[in-house]
Amino acid sequence: MPELPEVEIVRQSLDKKIQQKKVKKVIVKNRNLRFRISRSLESFLENQKITKVGRFSKYIILSLSNRGYCLLHLGMSGTVHIVYKDKKNTITNTSFYSSRKLPKKHNHVKIIFDDLMVVYNDPRRFGFFEIIKDNVSLRKRFDKFGPEPFDFKFNQKYISFYFKGKKKNIKNFLIDQKFVSGIGNIYASEILFLSKINPFKKVNLLKKIECRKIAFNSKKILLKAIDKGGSSIRDFKNISGNDGEFQKEFKVYGRKGMKCKRHRCLGIIQKKNISNRASYFCNICQNS
Repeated sequence: MPELPEVEIVRQSLDKKIQQKKVKKVIVKNRNLRFRISRSLESFLENQKITKVGRFSKYIILSLSNRGYCLLHLGMSGTVHIVYKDKKNTITNTSFYSSRKLPKKHNHVKIIFDDLMVVYNDPRRFGFFEIIKDNVSLRKRFDKFGPEPFDFKFNQKYISFYFKGKKKNIKNFLIDQKFVSGIGNIYASEILFLSKINPFKKVNLLKKIECRKIAFNSKKILLKAIDKGGSSIRDFKNISGNDGEFQKEFKVYGRKGMKCKRHRCLGIIQKKNISNRASYFCNICQNS
C-alpha cells in the first residue's frame, strides 16, 4: 500500500497540474470500489474549480470552489494518470504502483478538464472517493486519526503518554493510524532500525530517549523519502516519469538474510510476521 511519502508525491503531481482548473465533466465507469461511489459525485465536482490539492495521512484532498472537498484514497493498487488532450499518447504517471501507459482495464473514474484528464485506475478496487461538504465535516472525518509525524504534537511527551499502561509491540503502534497517521509497513521498519528498537518490543518498556528517537526518526525518514521521490516498488513513477529513489536507501525492508548496513554491526536482517505483516530488523543492533 502507498504510504505517506508516495501519496505526497501524487499530491504534489496533481497540485502542479490541476490547481485552479475547472472540472468540465466526471465519468464514473464503475462505482463498486472499496466503498460504493456516490451517485452525486459527478454533480458535486462538475463546474467546480480545484482550488488546492492537499493531503492528510494517506488521503488526497481536493478542495473545491464550492467550499466542499473530495477525498481520494488509493487503497492497495490505486493509480492516478494524467492524459493530455493536445499530446497524443502522452501520459504522466503520478502514482505508486503504476505503468508508463494508461492501462486498458480498471479505469474507474475520469475527471475531465479543458486541457487534460485525470484517470483513476484500480485493479483491486480497495481505493475510494468520498464527498465532504464543508470544513467542519472534513475536520470531523479525521478526528479519530492520530497526528502526522510532521505535526509538532508528535513528540516524546505525546508518545510516552500514549504508551502508558499499554503492552502491544511498537511495530503495531507505528502502523496504527489512531496513534500516528501515514506510516505503513515499509517506513515503520526503517524508522525502528534507525532508532535501534526491536519491532517486538512492548511499548510500556520503552525509555523516554527511545520515544524521542521514534518521533525524530519518523520525521527524518519520511522527509528523506519525499525528497527522494518516494519508494519505487514495482514501477512507481513520479510527475516527471522517473522512479522514486528511496528504495535504494532501505536498510532493512526487503533485505531478509542480508548483512546489516550499520557500521561495524555483524548482524543479519531478519523477516518475521507481526499481525500478518512482514517486519524486517537486524538480529544484533535491534536486539534490545
